[in-house]
Amino acid sequence: MRGNRTRRLLVLAIVFISCSAFGKDAKPPTKKFRLNSLSGLEAINIKTEVAEYHGRRAMRLIRLEGESTEASAQNEALAILDGTDFQDGTIEAEVAGMPAAGAPADARGFIGIAFRVTAHGEKFECFYLRPTNGRADDQLRRNHSVQYVSSPDYPWYRLRKENPGVYESYTDLEAGAWTKIKIVVTGTKAQLYVNGAAEPCLIVNDLKLGESRGQIALWTTVETDGYFSNLTVK
Repeated sequence: MRGNRTRRLLVLAIVFISCSAFGKDAKPPTKKFRLNSLSGLEAINIKTEVAEYHGRRAMRLIRLEGESTEASAQNEALAILDGTDFQDGTIEAEVAGMPAAGAPADARGFIGIAFRVTAHGEKFECFYLRPTNGRADDQLRRNHSVQYVSSPDYPWYRLRKENPGVYESYTDLEAGAWTKIKIVVTGTKAQLYVNGAAEPCLIVNDLKLGESRGQIALWTTVETDGYFSNLTVK
């Protein structure tokens, strides 16, 4: 009896150690979105279509027919990914943005990723790029190449007025080119990495929605011709 009990305890110990080791080695789940289908997208203020762009199929976001680009600077648009539920983790994607045909002269090709998006895009956090600023001849424009915003209460112009230089910065960008972005989120902090850089080009230590959660969305404005591909979420 004593021998059987000892063997049982030994087996349980081995199982416990094995489970603990497995837990340490287990990788976080990764969800991939190829963005080559309109299925599972909720489009807000924008038209979505699958298109060929620079050698690959991608999700294209363009303005709705009949909608003017003239008053679009504040007109955010989203394509929310159904089935996403994100609080902390890493979001990676490839994006390409440029001013759409007929866009005003000050259009920048705004394009990015929104996260912790509430129902129908009422609230969200977002990192986005201004591709035409990345190689501008004006240094001040270059300093506004990447941006963090929190909708609806903290648009770019409020953040720039109240905390100049804190929620935007420079990184090299080329309008219309595929650009890799990575967003790392933990609690109330987030970092943006561009084109595989080892260091973030923008750090936010006080996400305005706090420790919230929500969906993930493709983000742009209606004066942009925007493309998205190969989005992954960990």
